Amino acid sequence: MAWGGGSFEETIFEALVDDPDGDGELDPRAAEHEPGNFLRHLGALSLSKLADGLLDPKLVLSWLLTSLGAGAFWVGLLVPIREAGALLPQLFTAPRIHAMARRKWAWATGSAVQGAAAAGIALAGLTLGGPLAGGAICAMLAMLALARSVCSVSYKDVLGKTVGRARRGTATGFASSLASVGVILFALALMSGLAERRTLVIAAITLAALAWLGAGAIFSMLREPPTPRSPGKPALGQLALLGEDPQLARFIATRGLLTGTALAPPYLVVLASDAGGGAFTRLGALVLASSAASFVSSYIWGRLSDRSSRAVLRLAGLAGALAIGAALVLDAAGLSGNAWALPGVLFVLMVAYHGVRQGRSTYLVDMAPKDMRPAYTAVSNTVIGVLLLGAGVFGALAAVAGAQATLALFAIMCLAATWIGRGLAQVEQGLGGAAQE
Repeated sequence: MAWGGGSFEETIFEALVDDPDGDGELDPRAAEHEPGNFLRHLGALSLSKLADGLLDPKLVLSWLLTSLGAGAFWVGLLVPIREAGALLPQLFTAPRIHAMARRKWAWATGSAVQGAAAAGIALAGLTLGGPLAGGAICAMLAMLALARSVCSVSYKDVLGKTVGRARRGTATGFASSLASVGVILFALALMSGLAERRTLVIAAITLAALAWLGAGAIFSMLREPPTPRSPGKPALGQLALLGEDPQLARFIATRGLLTGTALAPPYLVVLASDAGGGAFTRLGALVLASSAASFVSSYIWGRLSDRSSRAVLRLAGLAGALAIGAALVLDAAGLSGNAWALPGVLFVLMVAYHGVRQGRSTYLVDMAPKDMRPAYTAVSNTVIGVLLLGAGVFGALAAVAGAQATLALFAIMCLAATWIGRGLAQVEQGLGGAAQE
């Protein structure tokens, strides 16, 4: 019997998911423990996503390093370290994780290491300054990113083994919405002026460390059925999946084009600053826009993903293109300095971004063969990591042609993703499996 008493677990499970009585293509033993495992996923993911929001390199750590006088060099390294460090190693860690009988231990350990790294960042923020603080925090962030890569490559496989098809998006989406409540409170505290901002940031990073430790503890209690040990494909051999499975290649192409929703927000900030929207660049306002978008959209995106994650990817791409297009129109009309203009656009763009995150996660889990989920995840994330390493090209484009041209390119990328996504197969249960061209 699961940890909280079957009636409680089943009541919550039945209230949150569609078709709670279906087996979700789980084996009988996993199906028996699904309600309890569903709640453990909610608990662990909520804490992990809360920690992500409290230690956002694009916003929180960038502000912290600037306040510590670390210099632009170290600030500029934060996002590449975080993104590339979390994605690129997966091609090499996936075979080891694939060889584990119970892969929950990889996620739990990775979460604990992220907590230790976050604690190191908080300590450096309290005791160091200047370039030394920048180097120490970037080193801790690299450690955090490597641990996150282990969590990323193992999570989808564990999710697929313990939560049934057509219920996985609900689990991840609801967890995102729960976590966003805590991040919203953090943003409001930053905007309130009731405490010194650096104190609040250090406290938030410390809370993130505790959240990751708690998430690892909860995840370790999952009832995960063992998988026969297999060494998996070697790192370079996994890349052959791109040629073997055209749907994987099309999915990665779609996901790669949808990175425009993640890369665009800083350039909206540039538009706001150029238009005299300096108040919009405050840390609290940026965090609030992102977390509010997650709160209102993640659960809905998750439920829609359980019906058709392909449709979610296409809708999110269209929403991203429309949001970026609206920003360009407002800027051309001289309205981007208005208090409501670009903040509203950013909110819609972040709604699209969270749709991309929910759709791509659910689609990959449902598309990949059960014994190949770690490899599919690793190949997908490694290719996207390489693409993100080249994101500096967009910064060069913005310096030469302006933020407007860069945003226009992101809008075109989102529209192209919507078009290419038409060819993705429908992988959700009971909705057909044929691709629509």
